Amino acid sequence: MLSEFSLIDRYFARRAKAPTPRQDVAPLGIGDDCALIAPPAGHQLAISTDMLVAGRHFFPDVDPHALGHKALAVNLSDLAAMGAKPHAFTLALALPGTDEAWLQAFSDGMFALAERFDCALVGGDTTSGPLNICITVFGDVAHDAALRRDAAQTGDDIYVSGVLGDARAGLGVMRGEWRAPDEAAASAWQRALERPEPRVALGRALSGVAHAALDISDGLAGDLMHILKRSAVRATVDTDAVPCSDAMRALPGAARRQCILAGGDDYELCFTAPQNAREAIARIGESVGVPLTRIGTIEAQGAPAIAWRDGAGAPLSLTLQGFDHFHAD
Repeated sequence: MLSEFSLIDRYFARRAKAPTPRQDVAPLGIGDDCALIAPPAGHQLAISTDMLVAGRHFFPDVDPHALGHKALAVNLSDLAAMGAKPHAFTLALALPGTDEAWLQAFSDGMFALAERFDCALVGGDTTSGPLNICITVFGDVAHDAALRRDAAQTGDDIYVSGVLGDARAGLGVMRGEWRAPDEAAASAWQRALERPEPRVALGRALSGVAHAALDISDGLAGDLMHILKRSAVRATVDTDAVPCSDAMRALPGAARRQCILAGGDDYELCFTAPQNAREAIARIGESVGVPLTRIGTIEAQGAPAIAWRDGAGAPLSLTLQGFDHFHAD
């Protein structure tokens, strides 16, 4: 039976391929009571925490390699939404037991992503209990350059990156709510659910171009409302313009709309930008290799609300809300 400290040492502290903390940013990492972190001159720390709970945010029997990836990815996505560069993270992990094969796969998945973004593990905690993963990630962004939720302006275009709905479609297949049109779609949907791609390069490229941004973790309908409330504006969204995969079009209309507009777990970016930035936005999308789609407009200030319309401009009466962590989906 592994002790707490031998577990940390074997799977999280001594990894040949794990990123080493940059001395100019994190001069002290694992091994002391606290890590020490200092942002570069002229920059601010960007900090975010996400908790993943077995049975609420993931199935207990999920592939642990995929779970390690996702646990870090959802935090890196928050940094991406602010236009921040990742540097380090901490991990708090509650485990029902010390399954060494599970720990190896989980840490492999987590560190594979950490290596891609040069993001070092600098501390954390482990304990016994129901499976629970809490990661805090640290990045930096230049002063006054962070993409915030409260900066949308009247007349802004509304964009989303990538495609929406595949993760929720994958969850629906796993729950037995519907069937995928074929094995390829089922595999793609499951990958979207279990291995989201944080749009870090996109977020950094949008800094200074976009006005407001966030990542779509709880569904477009709910997350866009966060921008509208913080910015005290309204929005009109063309539902037919919201991008989705070809496989998504095989789902019945109501299920397809729920997945695309309110499904959650997409971890794409939703952002607003002035109309005169359209060419710059197109160049950014090409440079980072991520499709960017204009889906609507920020309207005049007023009580925050979303006016949903079809491609012909006809109003749609939709009741949509994002994922709520205290209520069933």
